[in-house]
Amino acid sequence: MAIRWGSYKVKNLYDEMLRASGRPRPAAKALCSYLRTLKDEDIEEYKLAAESAIHVMGVTFTVYTEEEGSIDRAWPFDIIPRIIDKKEWQQVESGLKQRVQALNLFIDDLYHNQHIVKDKIFPDELLKDSKNFRPECVGINPPLSIWAHICGSDLVRDKDGTFYVLEDNLRVPSGVSYMLENRLVMKRLFPEMFDQYNILPVDDYPSQLYDTLAALSPRSGEQPEIAVLTPGIFNSAYFEHAYLAQQMGAELVEGSDLIVDKNDIVYMRTIEGLARVDVIYRRIDDLFLDPEAFQPDSLLGVPGIMRAWKAGKVALANAPGAGVADDKVVYAFVPEMIKYYLDQDAILPNVPTYKCIDKQEREHVIEHIHQMVVKPANESGGYGMLIGPQAGKEERDKFVNLIRRDPRNYVAQPMLTLSTAPTLVGNRVEPRHLDLRPFILSGKQTVVTTGGLTRVALRKGSTVVNSSQGGGSKDTWVVDMETV
Repeated sequence: MAIRWGSYKVKNLYDEMLRASGRPRPAAKALCSYLRTLKDEDIEEYKLAAESAIHVMGVTFTVYTEEEGSIDRAWPFDIIPRIIDKKEWQQVESGLKQRVQALNLFIDDLYHNQHIVKDKIFPDELLKDSKNFRPECVGINPPLSIWAHICGSDLVRDKDGTFYVLEDNLRVPSGVSYMLENRLVMKRLFPEMFDQYNILPVDDYPSQLYDTLAALSPRSGEQPEIAVLTPGIFNSAYFEHAYLAQQMGAELVEGSDLIVDKNDIVYMRTIEGLARVDVIYRRIDDLFLDPEAFQPDSLLGVPGIMRAWKAGKVALANAPGAGVADDKVVYAFVPEMIKYYLDQDAILPNVPTYKCIDKQEREHVIEHIHQMVVKPANESGGYGMLIGPQAGKEERDKFVNLIRRDPRNYVAQPMLTLSTAPTLVGNRVEPRHLDLRPFILSGKQTVVTTGGLTRVALRKGSTVVNSSQGGGSKDTWVVDMETV
């Protein structure tokens, strides 16, 4: 028995592959036709082949449980891709470039003249209470005045099909390795589809990342030494750290592998002696980065690395302090930032957001909390949030108290009807909600991945796409229909 689309129902939401009538969207016609030819045994074979490839390539992520501690799990992957027409993607790409440009200007402004605060566009009290503003970074001028070199912005579609930005990840965004591995798996499974479609590539990301990092090197005219700084093998994203270092031909190091000498130069310990390091792609949070500047008991960082960065002897990406813009309350002001710094309207809209620090908006949130998604300002991975329509009265009351106690720490958004895409459940296709995380590289040029990491909520009815909470992923195909 082949996949049948007749039982796949699309109601009152946007489906990435099928219209409400059940007919495929133009970019998905060939894929739907191909999937219809697959029998149950074909599907099972493809699923086993995907699982085998993921196992052989060692594609894992780490979850933490109180009962079992740290556990490595194979990356959950759905073999039906998500398809986006290139024409539609071009507008998304323009919007992401615009957004990241404004965010970098905002960060640089906060660590220098704070014009946006003085002009009362961004409230002073939000800056004073920011958990990610680093006074140690005030007055520093990073190369090219860029602070967030790698950004992962999460996008969702509402029921009308409009792309919205859900949040911006500017500290140590992860997931790009899974985007790259997803594509490798799909090329193995469906080579004929890559012949039939003009699917825009993503496999040039490691070279683009290398070029972005190399351009930051303080030693011009020489081949830069680039290192990826990881907290170690027990970190949930360690697979990605090792993967990107290997793909770029960079060194994978831990804090104990690096030293800073009296001249503020960073060296790496090697079997041949000390070797100078020019650029560090750090995957360690600010507070653990340098025990001299931040947490003195940190064993993950490098004593003196902030001195070296301030002296211009080493480049750090992302720059310390970039997380000041990685705050869900700050997120609510991004459209105003775009207008302020670029004198443009935002190409990509924010999800409507209520700031609980504002008394009127706070009372609206509390009154309608059963309809709201409430998020803490600085949590990630789907933790610490309330999904009002799915929560009980006790949990909603708990969040009302949390909001009243610390309004600066919370924002709320109406519950969106996230778009869906066909996903294999056994040998059936069922709609599952999803989002999309493209990655934006900012350097001498700004580069956006063609598509990104599509994360899918594998549990029926769930909108939580994080892998740590039962989510999986799909390959994302941005297709050029004009050359098909």
